[in-house]
Amino acid sequence: MTNRIKVAINKLPTGVPGLDQILGGGLPEFSFNIIAGTPGCGKTTLAHQIAFANATVERPALYFTILGEPPLKMLRYQQQYDFYDETKMGGAIRFINLSQVVLEGDWDAVMESIIKEVESTSPSVVVVDSFRSLVRKAAPGEMELQGFVQRLAMYLTSWQATTFLLGEYSDAELRGDPIFTVADGLFWLHQSMNRNSMVRKLQVMKCRGQETLPGMHIFRITNAGLHVFPRMLGQNPEKNQKRTGKRLSMGIPELDEMMSGGAPEGDSIMVSGATGTGKSILSTQFVAEGLRQGESAVVAVFEERPTEYAARAATFGYDLITPQENGKLVILYMRPLDLTVDEALYEIMKTVERIGAKRLVIDSLQGFERALAPDFREDFEESLYRMFISLTGIGVTILSTLMVEESFTRSPATNYSVSFLTDDIIRLRYAEIDGQLRKILTISKMRGGDHSKEIRQYDITVKGITLNSTRYNGLLTGVPVRSGSTTAGTVKG
Repeated sequence: MTNRIKVAINKLPTGVPGLDQILGGGLPEFSFNIIAGTPGCGKTTLAHQIAFANATVERPALYFTILGEPPLKMLRYQQQYDFYDETKMGGAIRFINLSQVVLEGDWDAVMESIIKEVESTSPSVVVVDSFRSLVRKAAPGEMELQGFVQRLAMYLTSWQATTFLLGEYSDAELRGDPIFTVADGLFWLHQSMNRNSMVRKLQVMKCRGQETLPGMHIFRITNAGLHVFPRMLGQNPEKNQKRTGKRLSMGIPELDEMMSGGAPEGDSIMVSGATGTGKSILSTQFVAEGLRQGESAVVAVFEERPTEYAARAATFGYDLITPQENGKLVILYMRPLDLTVDEALYEIMKTVERIGAKRLVIDSLQGFERALAPDFREDFEESLYRMFISLTGIGVTILSTLMVEESFTRSPATNYSVSFLTDDIIRLRYAEIDGQLRKILTISKMRGGDHSKEIRQYDITVKGITLNSTRYNGLLTGVPVRSGSTTAGTVKG
């Protein structure tokens, strides 16, 4: 087999966080692309972001407007974004309004205007916005316009420029329009409403010459412009770290002993229990112990604000303010009602990498799910699994809390298949002993090794959770029996 010499295709940056990763490194230089979608989904903003990222005085970007917004009105809004650079206007980026020529219906004149501008400037990027407007203007002379469309498309591909046609297309039109056959790249932008939540998605349906990340990817439009969150973010097996065998202290010596020395580094730990059993307190002790040992940590909260979380920790003697000021701890508040798992994963992983965190707390999974846009709740477990695999793969130990329904006669109920999501499971429960409501702790699973099968009572004190031994059997049955006795303990109610 002979070694072929491949033609090198340069890749241009899009200027859109996350999009270059989806494209396999960037935009193929000199490609002919279509950005399609319904009105308001971000086509024009995406095109501007790409243009500003690549335009120079020597190789400018030409932006042709057809029958949409005039340049002055369009720029009034585009200049609100952070990517807008006033110094590039008129030199590196030039706007040409062709609406009058188009309204006259002289397609040859439209073509000549475009060719004249392109040949006189040798642009690096060319945008035609909105290309679809030409087709809708066509009524009586549709055949003539279709011929113009084909000629323009073929001419665009011959330019030494990366070109973009913008248009409002529906799903059905994407399948039937011949212009998509000519295109090298096709970007489909979509937005959907569910109840009061709106989610924007982007799909690279076509990109000749390079491998792209498949599927629909979430994006937001912020003051910085578009920000795309790749669906496969964090799942690079080459970055996965080997297990060190190190044990991390949970911050409770008796619990460490039950776990044969603590939690294995890189494990996913689930702490489940009913309301008031101390799940958040245990997670706080886990974080505080890591900070005490010089590790960095991230806490993602969904049900209380960072200041409230730190204030509650202070009531148990744990200072979470100073570590935040020193850059050793970040408490992320993630509570928008249209959050997506990809956004959460991006924000968490970015923060973990920035401070070198070894411990992560997610408090709680129910709060996380409620914060998601309705479209993403159906696949929540799959998304959680993907998140846990991504984070533990880079050596982060995760502790997540889960609220379960309490029952004195059966195992706690949950809507989640926690077994496949986690390596270790710590259960916190209530039990009635001698007419009093007590708390008990068990370790029901440890994938990384042996663990104590003992049931321990515990108290929540001013110093957090402290474990005690128990003198009763049958605690999980709801009818406890004092050890060494053949009669049931006092049970009321």
